Amino acid sequence: MNKTSLLTWLLAAGVATSAVAQAPEKVKVKAKRKAKTEVTATPVLETAAPAPAADLAQGYAETITQADLRQHLSVLASDAYEGRETGEKGQKMAAEYIAKQFADLGLQGPVQGSDNPYLQHFTMVRSSWADGATLKIGTSSYKWLTDFYALGGNGFAQETSVQPVFAGYGIEQDGYSDYAALGDVKGKDLLILLGEPQTDKGAALLGKDGQNSKWGQDFRAKLTLAAQKGARSVFFVDFNPNSNFEKLAARMAPYISRPSIAFKEASQTTRPTAYFVSPAVGYKLLGSTAPAVTKYTAAVNKAAKPTASPFKPAKVVVKAPKKAEDFVTENVLGYLEGSDLKDEVMVLSAHYDHIGIINGEVHNGADDDGSGTVTVLEMAQAFVKAKNEGHGPRRSILFLTVTGEEKGLLGSEYYTDHPIFPLEKTMVDLNTDMVGRTDKDHEGKGDYVYVIGSDKLSSELHTILQAQNEKYTKMDLDFRFNDPEDPNRFYYRSDHYNFAKHKIPVAFFFNGVHDDYHGAGDEIEKIEFPKMEKRARLVFYTAWDLASRDKRIVVDSNKK
Repeated sequence: MNKTSLLTWLLAAGVATSAVAQAPEKVKVKAKRKAKTEVTATPVLETAAPAPAADLAQGYAETITQADLRQHLSVLASDAYEGRETGEKGQKMAAEYIAKQFADLGLQGPVQGSDNPYLQHFTMVRSSWADGATLKIGTSSYKWLTDFYALGGNGFAQETSVQPVFAGYGIEQDGYSDYAALGDVKGKDLLILLGEPQTDKGAALLGKDGQNSKWGQDFRAKLTLAAQKGARSVFFVDFNPNSNFEKLAARMAPYISRPSIAFKEASQTTRPTAYFVSPAVGYKLLGSTAPAVTKYTAAVNKAAKPTASPFKPAKVVVKAPKKAEDFVTENVLGYLEGSDLKDEVMVLSAHYDHIGIINGEVHNGADDDGSGTVTVLEMAQAFVKAKNEGHGPRRSILFLTVTGEEKGLLGSEYYTDHPIFPLEKTMVDLNTDMVGRTDKDHEGKGDYVYVIGSDKLSSELHTILQAQNEKYTKMDLDFRFNDPEDPNRFYYRSDHYNFAKHKIPVAFFFNGVHDDYHGAGDEIEKIEFPKMEKRARLVFYTAWDLASRDKRIVVDSNKK
């Protein structure tokens, strides 16, 4: 989420590796023998081994320091930057700070036609739920943020009569499909159960080793599938007796009331809205009762496949208007031109946005993703220093910090749809998103980093970064999230994925989630700078190798 030898690299850079030795002359020596006769001998002269050449990669990696990382992060993750929410004041301040760092380093601003060549501006639409949302079933009316709420989509600006189609758990994969018996659902409104089928021992039926599958982890996989099927909207209901809808709605309220953003052109397209309803509303929608729903889910569990349902969903009248406004945001780019292979470009990326101010609390996002952003800044200074001293990269490097990641990987999507450098010339993206903390699985253990996606498209990339780690940083490289059945779906959840979609090899460096993930507690005081420094250096070592080797890494696979 391929390896030129150091000697070849040094010779290409014109670095002397040894002195020219002169041929030895014959010398005469006296030796005593029993006959006491003088003889002439030609001894074997010992020649000193050439002094090892300086390890340039290590020398420049060591300029990436805890002190410098802290210095940048203390600015970007400060309250003054107000959580760097996309399109807001703090994000603009962060963009200006990063652009100035790139300019001060001497990187080129590659964006033509911009008022600032380091900034790639683009227009988005900010939308939020307006007052007056209602939901009615028969003569019963239900309250917004008490009985139902919604996420995404365009909503219904006026009261709209909806006839839902029951789609079971809304799952489709090999050997299991809730859609098989439904036919075409394009333009329809679906009613889907949250959760997933379970075995008689309570383990997830479709997950790996009894763990929740992507279908049971959260609603997004189901909503994505429904969108692919052309559904207009989806009504989700959770009948789990341990869930508390009212408490969940109250907890979600601050997030639901916050604006969502989309590309201007995308805002005009129809994307399904996800409605979440309480169990009481769910039973009304299904025209059923708790025992009947329990009997149905038990039948599915026992059959280990979808079964016919007795439900006849009721019509529902929904009104959920949205209000919208245009705004401009920006990616920040710095470019370092390579030497003999300069037409090939390597991208070093991170997102610099975060989630802003929620309920009066600034969410500074020191780890997410202040840590990745300052890693990119430090790698930029290391590569610039190398070039200034005559050891610059053979390939060009684009240092890319993007906006809108927290809103759906929007900044990186915009860049890959409107690339400054041709995607066919883009060799790789090394993406750094959250590298400053420790997750629960690694507490009390040695240094580690999760690496995601490195084996998906290029086996060479996967091998290279392991070799660099073995040679220099010697951390535990945890590849568990490369598993295509990873219910967290981390491979799809950071900016590298928009490069991977275009068959560009990627590696995503990540420390895992922690208790402060997307919380107000993600502060600089909790950043573990020694670990962060080592992770940043691993990304740099990998980048150094990729920028220097003779041949571009090949795309030789296409794994999920």
